[in-house]
Amino acid sequence: MDTEHFDNRPIGVFDSGYGGLTVARALQKRLPEESILYFGDSARCPYGPRDQAEVDGFVQQICTWLVGRDVKMIVIACNTATAAGLAHAQENFSVPVVGVVEPGARAAAHTTLNRRVGVIATKGTVDSNAYSDAIRHIDAGITVFSTATPRFVEIAEMGLKLSDGPIEDYMADTTKVYIRPEFEDIARQYLEPLRRCDIDTLVLGCTHYPLLKALIGGVVGRKVTLVNSADETARDVDHILRRRRAHARSGNVPVHSFFTTADDVEEFRRFGGRVLARPMDVVAHVDLPAL
Repeated sequence: MDTEHFDNRPIGVFDSGYGGLTVARALQKRLPEESILYFGDSARCPYGPRDQAEVDGFVQQICTWLVGRDVKMIVIACNTATAAGLAHAQENFSVPVVGVVEPGARAAAHTTLNRRVGVIATKGTVDSNAYSDAIRHIDAGITVFSTATPRFVEIAEMGLKLSDGPIEDYMADTTKVYIRPEFEDIARQYLEPLRRCDIDTLVLGCTHYPLLKALIGGVVGRKVTLVNSADETARDVDHILRRRRAHARSGNVPVHSFFTTADDVEEFRRFGGRVLARPMDVVAHVDLPAL
């Protein structure tokens, strides 16, 4: 008779700032008994315009910090960081390390009917060709159209700042926050060329972008399916934990801890709670040495 296996240690999740909290939110929804230790590197955000080697250094540094806090696996909840440092981290650390690119690419390849897929992401992610390579690895007949949309990160964070009320009010009005003429103009400039390419699937290739789902969907239209890597990544994490028999014990009361390199911890707590769609309990500041 098999002995029951379980592992109540937290899942480590990190991003360059708030965006990766969309992945943490998807994990909480799919795996409500799992503890999460989240690290937001807001002091060095954004990663998108930075050199890949520099971002890879950040990834290894943060993974070292997370492993030092005894996480059972690591989710790189940032597309730019996944493209720059995932393979290196998988070689360096004994715990499983997963990124957000492959799950999103797989979902896009399985979703498209006309085999024309759009990808919107930061400049770093687009320049790395991570999504186009991953999608074509699954189906070499798919044509991938990638566009760098850096201002979407700016819009996502601006929307968080424009809503100062309680989290409940923000969640109720999240569509209204982002449906503004000035935001729609920027979205059209970015997305019209992709729409003209006759894509039927669009990958939201930055973890900030699910916050803009209504804005983006309104411009590309209902015929285009939006792929959210956060949900796909949560599914992958679930499968990995099952295979390793490393889920938290049934009935475990999870502990969610949040750490940030930002100087303003309260701002991180306030905006982060909006992305997470629930208040943050434990938030602490962390200083990482300069690389």
